Amino acid sequence: MTVARTEDNPIRVGVLGARGRMGAEVCRAVEAAPDMEIVAMVDTGDWMFDIADAGAEVVVDFTHPDVVLDNIRFCVDHDIRCVVGTSGFDVAKLDTVRSWLEPKPALGVLVAPNFALGAVLSMRFAALAARYYASVEIIELHHNRKVDAPSGTATHTARLISAARADAGLAPGPDATTSEVDGARGATLGEVHVHSVRLPGLVAHQEILFGGDGETLTIRHDSFDRKGFMPGVLLGVRSILTRTGLIVGLENLLDL
Repeated sequence: MTVARTEDNPIRVGVLGARGRMGAEVCRAVEAAPDMEIVAMVDTGDWMFDIADAGAEVVVDFTHPDVVLDNIRFCVDHDIRCVVGTSGFDVAKLDTVRSWLEPKPALGVLVAPNFALGAVLSMRFAALAARYYASVEIIELHHNRKVDAPSGTATHTARLISAARADAGLAPGPDATTSEVDGARGATLGEVHVHSVRLPGLVAHQEILFGGDGETLTIRHDSFDRKGFMPGVLLGVRSILTRTGLIVGLENLLDL
C-alpha cells in the first residue's frame, strides 16, 4: 500500500549521499515527482541535524557501508522513516536495525539490495527456479568504483535461492572440484557460488545460472543507467509511510 499525497501536501524527503552518483539521481527524481519535495540534501561533511531540522518524513540513503548504520540510527532516534539503497548489509547488520526498531513500533525502514524493478523480478524468478535445478551460480558485474564485493543484490539473491532450496529439501549441487586457485570458484554464500566482476563501463548487471541434466537456465538483468532505479526508489518512499518494522527487499512492496 502506498500513501496518496499531493502537491499541496507532499512527502518531505531528505537525501543522504546527495552529491554521489545515485544520490544526485535520487534528488532529480524526487524533485520531478509531484507528490514529493526535497527538504534536505546531506553529504560527507554536512550537518546531519539538517535532516531533522527540515522536518523530513522519509530519508533516502545512498552513502557508504561504513556509515549507513550510523545514518539509520540517527533517523530512527528522530522518528524518521528510511529507504536505504546502500550496500554492505549482512545478517548481523539487519538484526541490529531490527533491534533499534523494536521500541519504535510505528516506524519503518526499507533496506533494498536493488531498486530496479527488473532486478527484483529476476530475483523472484531465481527463487522460483531454484527448487528445480541441481546447481546454481551467480555472476555479478559492476563498475570498478563499487566498494563492496559481492554486491548486495548478489548476496540477497543467494539468500533467496538458498532458502528456496532448503524449503524444497535439496542437497548441495554436485561439484567435483578438489584443486583450485584460491578464489577461482568465487565466494560461497550459503551453498551458492558468487563471482564478482569489476570493470569500467559497467553499471550493474547480474546473471543467475542454473544447471540440470541436459539443460541450463540463465536469468540476467542489466542496468545501463541509474535512472532505472528511480521508479523503485519512489515506490519505496511512498510505501514506507504506511509500513512498520524492517523490510528487506523491494519485492515485499510489490504484488508478486
